Amino acid sequence: MENYQGRLLLETECTAITDFNTLTKLSAMTEVSRSKIICNRCGSSHSKANVLLPIGAYYCPSCIQLGRIRSDQFLYHFPQDQFEKKSYLLWTGKLSPQQDELASQLLQAIAPKQELLIHAVTGAGKTEMIYQAIDQALQNGQAVAIASPRVDVCIELHARLSRDFSCRIPLLHADGDPYFRSALTILTTHQLMRFKEAFDLLIIDEVDAFPFVNNAMLHHAVAQAKTKTACSIYLTATSTTELEKEVQKGRMKKLELARRFHQNPLVVPQFFWQTQFIKQLKQQRKSGFPLLIFVPEIKVGQGLTHQLKIQFPKEKIGFVASTTENRHQLVSDFRKNKLSILVSSSILERGVTFPKVDVFIVQAHHVHFSSSALIQMAGRVGRSTSRPTGLVFLFHEGKTRAMLKARKEIKKMNQKGGF
Repeated sequence: MENYQGRLLLETECTAITDFNTLTKLSAMTEVSRSKIICNRCGSSHSKANVLLPIGAYYCPSCIQLGRIRSDQFLYHFPQDQFEKKSYLLWTGKLSPQQDELASQLLQAIAPKQELLIHAVTGAGKTEMIYQAIDQALQNGQAVAIASPRVDVCIELHARLSRDFSCRIPLLHADGDPYFRSALTILTTHQLMRFKEAFDLLIIDEVDAFPFVNNAMLHHAVAQAKTKTACSIYLTATSTTELEKEVQKGRMKKLELARRFHQNPLVVPQFFWQTQFIKQLKQQRKSGFPLLIFVPEIKVGQGLTHQLKIQFPKEKIGFVASTTENRHQLVSDFRKNKLSILVSSSILERGVTFPKVDVFIVQAHHVHFSSSALIQMAGRVGRSTSRPTGLVFLFHEGKTRAMLKARKEIKKMNQKGGF
């Protein structure tokens, strides 16, 4: 029964409940006008004419991936109880002076209903900097959740926090394992729609990433999943105009860190014509360092991977995209040096760490590559103390504003960091 606490579920999802009359019950959908209806799980509104079922009820297509919800159903909410007041922190690592200062500022800034933005460069060590804040909440018996729009980010966070905290941590995503109640939860932002007034501290990692950015449904999920006095922490390496406006209006407090944890600068991208790709690849392979190649489209990646396997038969090459069934295994193989070259869509642009890696970006001029995406891709390089430098090569058929802006922003953050 305790696994239902803090949850917002349909009757069909509450398999252990026998008496629903004792529980808080909400209408699954609400009529807002004669022509519109709103879903109380995801907050989306729809024209009745577009979502009418043959049985006379309405359904919500926006959150149908969580299971179909109809207007003739109810949602059940189970209040969240406090957890045991206990520290689960195992991590004994040491923060850099800059990390330690930001972590201290964060602890002082945490307050009921407070919204905080942490803008730290890629490789700054954002995860370790929030450990003290998480531990403080757990010691107060509060519920903590870390959410991200990207499944790969959630998986990596789960691996790290499972190592650094002693409590069992559920990992919730579309293909994840069943939920179990814990003081610390890691989940995708979509999974937040299954919670209501559940978390006292809610941390959103990669807040500028698709599909979270400018997504009203996912922002509704965040608001719904928090307790009424919760504190929210937003993490990003590439802040957005909307976030900066919230800071300027005083609705959000900003903490900033412009230096990587190992005290080395961000690697500045170099530009090359697309025709130089094979030449530079041959040169890079002489170093023996793993190579991550980003492509703008899945078809481009598939074609490039096939071409490289022919031209470089001695290399172990893989390709990953959102559609790749064994994606997580291939990423793991690349991390363990079982693959020497990994071609990827933008799925790996953020939240993953590969020691000693170099990055090539093919067709960097492509419209799919925004400046923030290019900054994130470049940020995969130089993240470890074993190799704090590396190569970031952008291959193009003409420099774009996004490319120039990305390079300018990286240089600007290096200057802020004292380089």
